[in-house]
Amino acid sequence: MGHRHLPTLAAMQCFEAAARHLSFTRAADELSLTQSAVSKQVAQLEALLEQPLFRRVRQRLQLTPEGSLYLTEVRKTLAQVEMSTRYLRSYGGRSEVLNVTTLPTFGARWLIPRLNGFRFRHPDVYLNISNRVEPFDLEEARVDVAFFFGHGAWPKAECIPLLGEEVVPVCAPSVVPPGGITDPLALTRLVLLQSATRPEAWHDWFEAQGAYTAHSYHGPRFDTFSMALRAARAGCGVALVPRFLAEEELEAGQLVIPWAFSLTSRDAYYLAYPEHKGEVGKVKGFIEWILEHRDAPAQAGGTPATAQRVAPDHRED
Repeated sequence: MGHRHLPTLAAMQCFEAAARHLSFTRAADELSLTQSAVSKQVAQLEALLEQPLFRRVRQRLQLTPEGSLYLTEVRKTLAQVEMSTRYLRSYGGRSEVLNVTTLPTFGARWLIPRLNGFRFRHPDVYLNISNRVEPFDLEEARVDVAFFFGHGAWPKAECIPLLGEEVVPVCAPSVVPPGGITDPLALTRLVLLQSATRPEAWHDWFEAQGAYTAHSYHGPRFDTFSMALRAARAGCGVALVPRFLAEEELEAGQLVIPWAFSLTSRDAYYLAYPEHKGEVGKVKGFIEWILEHRDAPAQAGGTPATAQRVAPDHRED
């Protein structure tokens, strides 16, 4: 590997403090260094960058345009280093971090309700949960467990089926005309809310009933089911979503199903983990917990999934 042109953290700290105070002396006081030490660190940084970071105007420091640009990046770097350090220090030597990724709405509505109590059974495991929709490599991303929607396969990973889904149209009660909906095509007059990650959803739903409309791809498009559900509640139109994700609003009467036809998806929701991590304590404990709580009441509307082995699909939940 060739020589890497990387500044030291000390140099970046000196530069950031000097830029904030516009004074080497004040920066030195803050960092418990001498004024000459701060000045030397900044000079070394300028030599590395081959750009001037400061200039003196009437005996006062001013940032150069290059210095202002670099200051923004340096602050991002220092903030990230500080955050990572605090993050690891907060766990202590006996604790482990379990990195989990999930689809946004599935994570909020299905996964999170099932995490209550996990901390008490596994007090030394700290969950780090993030949303991911696009495909990624588990190893490169350092992910221990991933929840996804698809056909049940992931490169170099074991996949466990969790639940299937039935998609139904939902809308605010105020959107439904007084006489009700007499056929599925009537929904096109209420505005079809589209899913950006499932562009064929409405087309497939209509086709399953032997109906066809040129409007199945028309309508506002949303990245997540959460956004589509919120739009439906606001009366923006009709959303086509997995029923179990809309159960809360349906039970509360905030949403209704205007046409009682549900389409069972060919795909399902799965839990995936790297093949070599199956016996790792924190991973094994989390998987056992999820499977133990898989059929909790919050799953209403979901159906048991069966495993299939084809390409993975990371479409929004």
